Amino acid sequence: MHGEWALEHAAFPGTQLGTPIVFGLDVVEHAEGGDQLEFLLQVVWTDPGQLAVDAPVNVACWCESDHATHDVDPLRIVVGEETSLSDAFRAGAARLTAWLADPHDADRWRARAGLPPRQIN
Repeated sequence: MHGEWALEHAAFPGTQLGTPIVFGLDVVEHAEGGDQLEFLLQVVWTDPGQLAVDAPVNVACWCESDHATHDVDPLRIVVGEETSLSDAFRAGAARLTAWLADPHDADRWRARAGLPPRQIN
């Protein structure tokens, strides 16, 4: 498990390339043959300067054109008047906990998303 806090992203950094991650938690499951499965929970800035909680399952890509990874079953909760940061984070943490209770088979997650399975040589 890997956690990261980016103090320099705590205040909205304005327009910049990519999604500024304020806080990230990454549980990585490695398998033979370069396969990888990640369970992510992140607090990020959105384009209009709002905070959001993102929680996707990330699987290694075995497509003909290598995209590197794919997000499966993504959850994004934008923080605002109706949803507090703590409520959004709690929902993301509940999703992460449920994923970690499931089997950690990357091909199962790829099949769920309609992605090609890992090619075994």
